[in-house]
Amino acid sequence: MTLATIFLSEVVGTAMLLLLGAGVVANNLLPKSKGHGSGTLHINWAWGLAVFAGVLVSYKSGGHLNPAVTLGILASGAKEFVPGIPVDAASVATYLSAEMVGAFIGAVLAWLAYKKQFDEDAPDGIKLAVFSTGPEIRDPVWNVITEAIATFVLVFVVLGAGKFTGAGATPAANLGWLGALGVALLVVGIGASLGGPTGYAINPARDLGPRIAHAILPIPNKGSSDWGYAWVPVVGPIIGGVLAGWSSGFLLP
Repeated sequence: MTLATIFLSEVVGTAMLLLLGAGVVANNLLPKSKGHGSGTLHINWAWGLAVFAGVLVSYKSGGHLNPAVTLGILASGAKEFVPGIPVDAASVATYLSAEMVGAFIGAVLAWLAYKKQFDEDAPDGIKLAVFSTGPEIRDPVWNVITEAIATFVLVFVVLGAGKFTGAGATPAANLGWLGALGVALLVVGIGASLGGPTGYAINPARDLGPRIAHAILPIPNKGSSDWGYAWVPVVGPIIGGVLAGWSSGFLLP
């Protein structure tokens, strides 16, 4: 196993996650799409299945797909991310950069799939929502708290699932595709229960990479990329992920 393999694995997995995740939001929100108006639970379930697909195709790297997961594993004191890849500065940088690149690529692919729908008239906020999250009530402090809580649940449960065999740090490393299914269902649950205030980014790469894509892509009447809010779905998930990793050492036997 090499860091190049880890990089490619995380890029492919995170791109798959964002292609399917942004795709379901586009299907739900954009005009002249067959899934238009199908509702929040449609988005929740499809995002869970997007995680499932992303984890499956990034099995070699352990299927992090999320800087909050990577940093949570670091904070937990783990010695290896996957067998042969120690937790050190080089491997952390590899995971984080690959997740950002993959998220950007996945968002671009989702835009290509829905290019004609993006060309139709729609409120600029709807077009941005395909790429990134936004709060229902804008209060940065409370929005950060919401994202931190939701991400804590994600990373803490993922690390808890990893305790079942003791062979690795993530369910994907321990339980194969069953681990991927468990993470998928967890994401559905988080979206359905904690996704209301902020849209549950719970992943800095998932929000920032596509937001950059939104800023760059030639989308008609796309409006602002809302950079004033962009730090919230980065900082909140990092806080939640690190706290989950740190507390797992004494809360998870």
